[in-house]
Amino acid sequence: MTTAQSLPAVSSPARWAVRTAHIIPLLTLPSGIWRLLLAAGHHAGYTDAGYKALGTTGWGAAYVVGLSLAGEALALLTLGLVRPWGEVLPHWIPLLGGRRVPWKAAVVPAGLGAVALTVLCSSFALWWAFPHDDMTPAGSVMAGFLYLPLVAWGPLLAAVTVSTYRRRRRAGHECR
Repeated sequence: MTTAQSLPAVSSPARWAVRTAHIIPLLTLPSGIWRLLLAAGHHAGYTDAGYKALGTTGWGAAYVVGLSLAGEALALLTLGLVRPWGEVLPHWIPLLGGRRVPWKAAVVPAGLGAVALTVLCSSFALWWAFPHDDMTPAGSVMAGFLYLPLVAWGPLLAAVTVSTYRRRRRAGHECR
C-alpha cells in the first residue's frame, strides 16, 4: 500500500486560493439559514398564502433542510482542493487510505460544479427584476440579499479549481 510519506510533495496552495476556499462555505450560510427558518415554520418574508403554497411542512420541510445541508456540504468540499486530505486520502479510509487522489477526481467534478453553479445561481443577481407576489416587500428584499452571495459561488470555485489544477500540473502529479 502506498503511504503519504512515500509520495512526492505537491506545492502548497496559493494563499488567495486557501482564503477563497474558506470563504465559499460562508456564501451558502445566509440562504441555508433562511431555508431552515422556513422549515421550522417561520414565514421568513412570505405572505400567509405564499408560505402555504411553498409547502414547507412535512416532506417539504425535510426537502428544504436537506437542500440546506447538501449545499453546505458541497461548499465545504471546496476545502479539499486546498487541504492535504484532498490530495492524499486519510489513512483511516479503508483500502484507499494513504493513496494520492488523482487530479481528475478532484478537478473535473469541481470544474463541472463551478459551471453548473454559475449557470444556476447567476439568476439570483436579477432577483429584484422580477415580481414576488407571494412575498412581502421587505421579505423579497431580504431574500434577495440572502441569496445574492450564491452568485459568487461558481466563479470562486472555478478560480480555486484552476489554481489546484495548475499547482498539481506544475508538480507533475498525473496532470497529463
